[in-house]
Amino acid sequence: MTESTAHQQTRINTRHLVQAAAAVCEDKKGLDTRILELDPIDSGLSDFFLVTSASNDRQAIAIADEIEGRLKREFGVYANSVEGRRKGDWILLDYVDFVIHVFLAERRAFYDIERLRKSARPLTPAEFDAELTAALAEKTLAARKKATSKKTTGKAKPAAKKAVVAAKPKKAAKKVAKKVAVKKAPVKKSAPKKVAAKKAPVKRGTAKK
Repeated sequence: MTESTAHQQTRINTRHLVQAAAAVCEDKKGLDTRILELDPIDSGLSDFFLVTSASNDRQAIAIADEIEGRLKREFGVYANSVEGRRKGDWILLDYVDFVIHVFLAERRAFYDIERLRKSARPLTPAEFDAELTAALAEKTLAARKKATSKKTTGKAKPAAKKAVVAAKPKKAAKKVAKKVAVKKAPVKKSAPKKVAAKKAPVKRGTAKK
């Protein structure tokens, strides 16, 4: 896994955690829940702020407790630190990659974190869910393309081997053909030697009387 792929996977995992925490805020009737996607230059270690409001301190504590409990049960993730649980007017749960702020409405208006983080991109839980779904779909598509590419590459190699194997019989056939041609080549017969013509017998004349 490359560094960029590992970072992308970590970010998707973080998004799942933030999504689960936002769902708790919705279930527990948190007000005006917002997810701030922080600018990397301005954010330090954290990628997201989750901000929600409660009508009273008991509701704020209930939201914070349920978020902490669900992330432990479902993901095995523990908050790095928790602040403000006793007062309940501003509870902060620090998970390093993301930070959760549960405010009483008047406290939230006073500190106005959204205004202080001007470079952050605010998202509703629904918008955040849609972006996470799109990111997962893109990751799945990339994985399928990679798998298809590996299969295509794997099939191409045996074909090359077959081509080499197929070439060998052709060469062998050519060699055999040459040998057969040499064997079948007609043997040139040497021209028959001319036999010297026999001299005609000399007729002897009759003896003189």
